[in-house]
Amino acid sequence: MGWVLTLLAVGAILLLLETVLPGMIAGIIGFGCLVAAVVAAYVEFGPKGGNLTMMVVSILLLAGMLTWMRYFPDSPIARLIVSTRVIGDIRAEKPELLHETGTAFTDLRPSGTAIIKGRRVDVVTEGDLIEAGTPIKVVAIEGMRVVVRDISHMEPVESDRPGQTV
Repeated sequence: MGWVLTLLAVGAILLLLETVLPGMIAGIIGFGCLVAAVVAAYVEFGPKGGNLTMMVVSILLLAGMLTWMRYFPDSPIARLIVSTRVIGDIRAEKPELLHETGTAFTDLRPSGTAIIKGRRVDVVTEGDLIEAGTPIKVVAIEGMRVVVRDISHMEPVESDRPGQTV
C-alpha cells in the first residue's frame, strides 16, 4: 500500500510541476509514476483493487486536466510564464497597397521584391517575368501575396473628358 500511495503522490506532484518546468521531463516521469502505481495496485491488491486504482487515477487526471485548462491561463503563475507582448508586425494583409504603383527591385520570376510607396515588399507576378527596374502596379492582395503586373507596356485608357487620360 505504501508504494502505491508514494507513486501516486510523486506522480501528482511531478505533473503539477510540469506546468512551470520546461521540457516535459517532469510530466513524462509523473505519468510514468501514475502508471507504475496502477500496476503496483494490480500486483498488491489484485484485479479489483487495480481496477479501482485505475478508475480513481483516470478520473483525477481528467478532472485535473479540465481544471488546469479552465483556471491556469488566468492565474498569476501563468501571467509570469506566458508572454503577451507582440514583437514586430506580420503585416499579412496589406490592403493599402492595392492599386499602388512601384518599381521591381529584383527580377520577378515570378516572385521577388519591389519598391512600393518607398518600402520593400515581397511580391509575385501574374505569371510573367518582370525585370528589375520595370514599373509595376499592385493588382491583387491574396492573404500574404501581393500580386503585381508590368505597367510599362500598358497603353493609357481614354477618359470621358477630352484631353484627359486615366
